[in-house]
Amino acid sequence: NGKPCWSSNCWEGKVTIEISNTTPLPVKVYANEGIAQILFLESDEECEVSYKDKKGKYDKQDGIVLPLIDK
Repeated sequence: NGKPCWSSNCWEGKVTIEISNTTPLPVKVYANEGIAQILFLESDEECEVSYKDKKGKYDKQDGIVLPLIDK
């Protein structure tokens, strides 16, 4: 939850991750076990075009959001 950048033109909301088992075999996912890693990088430069500039469709999400597909 928060803004993963330092300027005011950032994405903000709650990060969610979607996982899928695309094999025919069952997979067990245990509570409190890691399944992913997120790495945030800091830059000395402002981005040329921010997520807000692009009018990102997932900005300010407040929980799980189903995929928003443009048609």
